[in-house]
Amino acid sequence: MATSDPWKTELETERSMKNEFMARHPESPFIAARLPFHDLVYFPPDPALRVRAALVRTATPEEAYLRTNRDNQAVMRYLGDLTFRLAGKDLHLKVYHAGEGVGTSVFVPFRDATSGRESYGPGRYVTLELNEADEYDLDFNRAFNPYCAYTEEYECSFPPAENDLPVPVRAGEKVWAEDRNPRTASSLVLARQPRKARPTKVAAVRRRIASRPKPAKGAAAKRRSR
Repeated sequence: MATSDPWKTELETERSMKNEFMARHPESPFIAARLPFHDLVYFPPDPALRVRAALVRTATPEEAYLRTNRDNQAVMRYLGDLTFRLAGKDLHLKVYHAGEGVGTSVFVPFRDATSGRESYGPGRYVTLELNEADEYDLDFNRAFNPYCAYTEEYECSFPPAENDLPVPVRAGEKVWAEDRNPRTASSLVLARQPRKARPTKVAAVRRRIASRPKPAKGAAAKRRSR
C-alpha cells in the first residue's frame, strides 16, 4: 500500500481551506467586494519547485519603495537577498518586511516566465517566517496572488525589477480570470488611469484658427486702404 506524501497532503489541505475562506469569510476580497467566487486555480504540486534558500542580509535593513497598482509607493524594509538554485541556475530574490503588525513574517514578491500568461502578470508572493539560521524552505508551490488580482478594491505592492526570475515557475496559484490578467504591473497601472477626453471638432477648429500666424499691423492697414 502506497503511503501518502505529508507535504502534498498539507498543501492540498491549505488550498482547500483557502477556497473556503475566499468563498465565505467576511474578510475575503470576494465577500467584501460582493464578487462572484469560483475556486482558485493552481499548478499541480511539484516538489522540484521547493528549494533550500539562504538569506544574505544587509548590514542594516534599508527603506525601500515598491510600486502599487494605484501608482503609489508602499514603504517596506529591504532585509537582504534569498539565494537559491532553481532549474540549473543560481538565482536570488529580494526579501521585504512590511513593518509593524506582521511580526517575523516577511514577503518575497516575484515575477517569472509564466507571468502575464499562466500566472498573474504583475507578480505573485511567497511568505516566510524569519529564523536565526537564515536558512529557509522556499516553496513556490505556496506562491499566491495579491488581492488586486481579484478586485480593484485592494492596493497591492509589485515586485521590483530585480525579482524577475528568468525561468518559468509553474507552481502555486495561477491566474484567477483571463480578463483580469494584465501582462505587467505597468499595464495594470495604465489601465486604471482615466483616458483623456478626445477634443470635439469645434474645439479642434478653434485651436487651428488660433494657431494661424497673424498678419502684421502694417500689412493689414495697406490691405484696407486699397
